[in-house]
Amino acid sequence: MTDEKKKLEIKFMPGCFDHFDGTQEELDEMMAELTRLAESGEIFDKSTPVDIDSIIEDLSEEEMEEILNEIIEEESTTKRYLQ
Repeated sequence: MTDEKKKLEIKFMPGCFDHFDGTQEELDEMMAELTRLAESGEIFDKSTPVDIDSIIEDLSEEEMEEILNEIIEEESTTKRYLQ
């Protein structure tokens, strides 16, 4: 066992930016910045806790259904690996 922390890796899933409203250049810059923040560890320093209960309360029935459908689809197509 080692005291060295495992390096955080960001993976952008296919379709995760389908609703992004910007240019390809802006998207590339955003992805590069997110990757840099993860690699440096700054992503944790700049993070904000989220109260999921208050977010769920504000969702419409259509939004909730869309999210649940995405989760179900993701779970049915995601391969699981033991580490």
